[in-house]
Amino acid sequence: MLKIIGIVVLVIIVLLIILLIALSLKPSVPENYTNTVKTGGDIETKYLKNGSYDVEYYEQSVMQNFKKYEIWYPSEMKTSDKKYPVIVVSNGTGVKASKCQSMFEHFASWGFIIIGTEEEYSWNGFSADMCLNFLIRSNENKESIFYQKIDSDNIGSVGHSQGGVGVFNSLTEIKNKNMFKCAVSESPTNVELANNLDWYYDISKVNVPMFMVAGTGNFDANTVIPIDKMNKLYDSLDVPKVMARHSDTDHGDILYSCDGYVTAWFMWQLKGDKEAAKAFIGNSPELMNNSMYQDQKINIE
Repeated sequence: MLKIIGIVVLVIIVLLIILLIALSLKPSVPENYTNTVKTGGDIETKYLKNGSYDVEYYEQSVMQNFKKYEIWYPSEMKTSDKKYPVIVVSNGTGVKASKCQSMFEHFASWGFIIIGTEEEYSWNGFSADMCLNFLIRSNENKESIFYQKIDSDNIGSVGHSQGGVGVFNSLTEIKNKNMFKCAVSESPTNVELANNLDWYYDISKVNVPMFMVAGTGNFDANTVIPIDKMNKLYDSLDVPKVMARHSDTDHGDILYSCDGYVTAWFMWQLKGDKEAAKAFIGNSPELMNNSMYQDQKINIE
């Protein structure tokens, strides 16, 4: 009987290990999200779809805790004389770049170079700084596929949850902070909770245009970034800024559910796309009239 109990316990432990491994490998972004996420406006719909560029992937291992640089880029880059704008990613907790492949391919399909890592603790901006260092070196290295391909005047920062804090610190605390032109912070951890986790930041020091988005689902709205705390962050920003909450969407899904407007923001800010800009500026910005969002605020002259 004891042997049988021991075998049963061992089987349960093995199954739990297998389950945990499977969960750790499960993508955080669905492969087909660009076809399944519901949209509420023509601009949002357009930029949620994949762009016109074919995409390729490059990675390089490093002796850092974030393990490797992971980069998605337009295939034409290898034979083109153009330079490409860059989006640097700060990971959410447990959400490494390798678990967001479909989303980064989507960004790259619109003509961006996307760089991320396997960082577990992105809140302090360190991995973002290292990504920029890597791109700077690669842009000057004739042996690199990224030689003279980096548009260093058009670099954006994006991150979700803990990565939202990483965005704030990448804009204010790291050595290369002045390289960023704009940012998106998705469901950023509120100040009080972040302080309890020793993830300190000061959003009032941000000096580039900021788009903040979150959800009204239970965990996002009651724990991660309640509306009063999100409003406080927004009010602390003295830059061109946009804020919105995606209705009936909770924390994990915000990572990709708002991707239409996130892509439009970067298309406008980093590529000067005037159609994308209409989501945020003009007599009637689309985001302000999108019924799938609420608590929208825009302060851009």
